[in-house]
Amino acid sequence: MSDDRDELRERLGSFATESVNPDTRELDLLPLDEQVALMCAQNATVAETVEASAAQIAAAVTLVVDGMRAGGRLVYVGAGTPGRLGVLDASEIPPTYGMDPSRVVGLISGGDRAIRTAVENAEDDAAAGAADIDGLDVGSHDTVVGISASGRTPYVLGALKRARERGASTVGFACNAGSAIGAASDVAIETVVGPEVVTGSTRLKAGTAQKLVLNAISTLAMVRLGKVYGNLMVDVRATNEKLRARSERIVMLATGTDAATAARALAAVDGWVKAAILVVVTALDGADAVRVLNEHDGMLRDAIAAAG
Repeated sequence: MSDDRDELRERLGSFATESVNPDTRELDLLPLDEQVALMCAQNATVAETVEASAAQIAAAVTLVVDGMRAGGRLVYVGAGTPGRLGVLDASEIPPTYGMDPSRVVGLISGGDRAIRTAVENAEDDAAAGAADIDGLDVGSHDTVVGISASGRTPYVLGALKRARERGASTVGFACNAGSAIGAASDVAIETVVGPEVVTGSTRLKAGTAQKLVLNAISTLAMVRLGKVYGNLMVDVRATNEKLRARSERIVMLATGTDAATAARALAAVDGWVKAAILVVVTALDGADAVRVLNEHDGMLRDAIAAAG
């Protein structure tokens, strides 16, 4: 066990995310205003690092979209902070884009309890990662995105390797170059954010990079699947008064109509924003608008062209 730990310690020392940041060596001695400024300066470097991976992010989006068009799912896999960010992203897609919750899934080592509380040794269990993939019955139309700051987390590696065995598309997303999860995947996204403000605390810059990349993957996948019209959320689920008001506003913005007309159109299609826009733009009744949209796989621009 000691030899294994010695080897792991040496490997961690080679990772940029585990290096000591020379700019923050005296962080605890600085006045608060300088600490805040230093954190802001460090955070400002993350977006540029993510931008450098634009081509790989686009490749990941393509895998997700192709798979979902064939009925597949987007599955995030991670441990600790990456796992929580994957669960967060997955949980936000259904209300924002009207997606069935089963189509975007977040797996975290240690299960749901690990979302709030660290589960000892869970991230070291490669077999558990493989078992969780088996438990989802992952198949050839699914895309599995493994997230790990170090790029070597055994749970994530186990999940990615089993996903490939089952024919799924895979994306390895790490914050170090030459990562093991990148090598084990169809697409490798490696946002090398460098040493953290607090050494080894990868919930900081690495976590920020992970949030940015997951935002890009899921958002652009939804855009390309027709869940966005212009830059409007036309499949939003109105589950409270704020979202009902937002739905009316989206119909108004998309069509230039007034609030009363937007409300009537939404009532005619059971609150489906996309169908309400089609009603206003084409003068179809609610049932016909829903039918035309379904005939065109929910692609609003195609439905408008067909109805016109």
